[in-house]
Amino acid sequence: MANINIRRDVTDPYYRYKMERLQSKIEGKGNGIKTVIVNLSSVAQSLARPPAYVIKYFGFELGAQTNINPTDDRWIINGAHEASKLQDYLDGFISRFVLCKKCKNPETDVHIKDGTITLDCKACGQRSNVDVRLKLSSFILKNQPKKGKKDKASKKAERKGKKDATNGDDDEGSVNGKSPADSNSDGAEENGDVEQYAGSDDELTRRINADAKAIDDAEHADIKWSVDTSEAAVRARAKELPTDMKRALVLDEEDVDEAGNVYETFGNWITEEAEKAGGVDKVDNVAIYLKAKELGIEAKSKTLTVLAQTLFTDKIVKEIPTRVAVLRRMVTSEKHEKALLGGTERFVGKEHPELISQMSAILLQLYHADLISEEVALAWGKKASKRYVDLATSKKVRLASRTFIEWLEKAESEDEEDSDEEEEEEGEEE
Repeated sequence: MANINIRRDVTDPYYRYKMERLQSKIEGKGNGIKTVIVNLSSVAQSLARPPAYVIKYFGFELGAQTNINPTDDRWIINGAHEASKLQDYLDGFISRFVLCKKCKNPETDVHIKDGTITLDCKACGQRSNVDVRLKLSSFILKNQPKKGKKDKASKKAERKGKKDATNGDDDEGSVNGKSPADSNSDGAEENGDVEQYAGSDDELTRRINADAKAIDDAEHADIKWSVDTSEAAVRARAKELPTDMKRALVLDEEDVDEAGNVYETFGNWITEEAEKAGGVDKVDNVAIYLKAKELGIEAKSKTLTVLAQTLFTDKIVKEIPTRVAVLRRMVTSEKHEKALLGGTERFVGKEHPELISQMSAILLQLYHADLISEEVALAWGKKASKRYVDLATSKKVRLASRTFIEWLEKAESEDEEDSDEEEEEEGEEE
């Protein structure tokens, strides 16, 4: 099925947010005529909204009866309705219940509290209210999805799946097969709360797999990708490295010895590509991944430390979503998550201290993108470390992160309370 931009007023063919075009078929005749939306679940998943919200919205707009909880995934509207007409109505749903009111970005989460519906934008951080006078708003308030321990357990299962896929080995991870976003064991496609970047991730996966295969074929044909690791070559590269890069990249001495400064080579390459392209934001995600693969570090945790220090500018909060596709592909274990946090701490604490006050917003973006987990973030927030920055700077960074850490701790506490209540209810029923 053809993919279209979620915002159809955007004509850019490279717009990252895609969805399938609605497909419908008309069945029956006379008073029994009905319209079946064949791919409603897929479309709703791309919008990160329950299919019931979408079908109910159609029902309200068309004045027709709908089924909101089919067991066979057949979403039905009474009457005959053309797909093109339904697509126009879907634009209205997206405008009212998906797009951020400030930046018009579809990366929003729905939060329901005290009779209000809020859209929390993961791109710009804006929180905007949905008009509760709309008919669908009343439906949403009366049919809130049950959240609690189950949602959290699902996320943990997803992360465990990623770790299992690499056998927990930081040195031998491979990305020759499907990406985590493509794997059924990940559970992201079914939950619909992780794959906010499904369109771009799918495209990234296709391009990476195709180009990576070409690299593998070249290797098998005795064309070897290598880095000159002689002492003279290492010294020469160190001299050529920009001063700010030398200062920024913090790596263990053993890595420099073993890999011949390969991480600095990687960071230096990103800097040079950024200069050629006119900005680091113009350096392609696929090119970054393939360069890491060429250097043999695409599965190394310390590659994340380099990326955190080279991919962003002082607009890091807005830039993180544009790098989720490549970062998510490389974050495959808690060790990778910690390395990403370390690089971020160095980038903010030493290279851009003016950003320290934005640490909570930065961490929230990383968390929403599923690049760091609750467990790793909470452990990181409890204790300052001098591994990536001096101790005083580390304390400042963590102090500025307290808003995010406290929010996580509160969410943990609420999840445990919900779980205890559910267990009590189950015990009473038995």
